[in-house]
Amino acid sequence: MLKWLAIVLLVLIALLQYRLWLGVGGIHDLAEVRERVAALETANKPLRDRNARLGAEVLDLKTGLDAIEERGRSDIGMVRADEHFFWVPGVAVEAMPVVNPSPAVSLEAGQ
Repeated sequence: MLKWLAIVLLVLIALLQYRLWLGVGGIHDLAEVRERVAALETANKPLRDRNARLGAEVLDLKTGLDAIEERGRSDIGMVRADEHFFWVPGVAVEAMPVVNPSPAVSLEAGQ
C-alpha cells in the first residue's frame, strides 16, 4: 500500500513539473511574455520622452510669458510694439533667438 502511494505521489509530481515547464502558462510562456514586454517598452520609450517634452512645454506656456512670446514670433510672426519689422524679399535669414531686454512680468504681480 505504501509503495502505491509513493508511486502515485511521484506521478503527481512529474505531472506538475511537466505543466510548470512545458504546459500552458508555464516557464516557456512566461519567457515569451517578457520578450513582448521588453519590445513594447522599447517602442514606448520615444513616446514617453515626447510626452515629457510636451508636458514641459505646456507647463512653460502656462507659467511663463517668454514661451508665449517665442511661439507668437515663430508661428505667426508677431512683433512687439517697441520693435520695427523690415521685410526684404529674396533674403533668407535664419532665425536667431531674441533676447528680451526687459524682464518678464509674472502673472501674479499683474493681478
